[in-house]
Amino acid sequence: MKLLLSLDLQLFAGEKSEKATPKKKQDTRKKGQVAKSQDVNTAILLLAVFIFLFFAGDYLLENTLYIMKHSFQEYLSMELTEAQAHILFLDVLKELVMLLGPIMLVAMVAGVIANYVQVGVLFTAKPIEPKLEKLDPIKGFKRIFSIRAIVEMVKSILKISFVGMVAFAVLWSRIDEILILSQKSVGTALITIANLTVQMGLFAAIALLFLSILDYLYQKFDYEKNIRMSKQDIKDEHKNSEGDPLIKSKIKQRQREMAMRRMMQEVPKADVIITNPTHFAIALKYDESKSDAPIVIGKGVDTIAQKIKLIAKENDIIMVENRPLARSLYDQAEIGDAIPEEFFKAVAEILAYVYRIKNKI
Repeated sequence: MKLLLSLDLQLFAGEKSEKATPKKKQDTRKKGQVAKSQDVNTAILLLAVFIFLFFAGDYLLENTLYIMKHSFQEYLSMELTEAQAHILFLDVLKELVMLLGPIMLVAMVAGVIANYVQVGVLFTAKPIEPKLEKLDPIKGFKRIFSIRAIVEMVKSILKISFVGMVAFAVLWSRIDEILILSQKSVGTALITIANLTVQMGLFAAIALLFLSILDYLYQKFDYEKNIRMSKQDIKDEHKNSEGDPLIKSKIKQRQREMAMRRMMQEVPKADVIITNPTHFAIALKYDESKSDAPIVIGKGVDTIAQKIKLIAKENDIIMVENRPLARSLYDQAEIGDAIPEEFFKAVAEILAYVYRIKNKI
């Protein structure tokens, strides 16, 4: 029974039921693992391009007509030589840049904005690093027939159906214009088809944007689910970030020992040691050029107090017994601090006594 209970507790501790900590999210972000929907990028890019086409249709029409007119009037009659071919290539390239450059620029800006809206600023090469495990056919088979693959297939069917319905609705709303296209001139018919194409593109992009928002919410949910942590993971992370308690205690002990050695090195510089005969020892030094009041350069209780008194004896430092003063200074003054003002008079009398003895010696 105890064994079963122990196993249950271990399984519960290993179950990834807790939300990821900020550190875990930051670590996965550095690896390029973020909540991101590619459909959002596609929808925003298409919407931006078709909006540009809607407002820049006249500009694109003029450039297209210019390229065609220029080609038929000049390029066809031009003598084709090596030098002329170079000039012809540069002219055509320049005209194509003037025609397609704005569209590509809008698409690039829209793509950057779409990525920034979803993940912010992120530069990492982790996702494109080669991994041999990706060549494993068994894992590849599992990815093809996984729940995520089924979800992606359902999403694709839903997108095609939804966008197709929107496009059909746009065509149906303008069926009368479509049926009489054959009776129009070529130029008028092309303008109608262009307007119809842009309108279908705009409505399809808006429909895709709506679906992409739902997809982003799903991707965010799936991301949060995949990076969940177990209780043991959280404990381990806390231990790693805060440090092993045993190591921390050893570090603190080492720091205390170093501080104690520094204090003991300062005790021989003291002017007087104020003691309680058995428990407390306070080492004071007064240097009027550095401070207006005596400074506590060492203090201790019990064993440390005995060490201070031993060092004082070895260095011929005068010790004065004053039980209430020693206890009060130990409680209210830290090493390196000046003594509190309330003890000025008592300490001044002790220092005067010490100086008189030193002068006699």
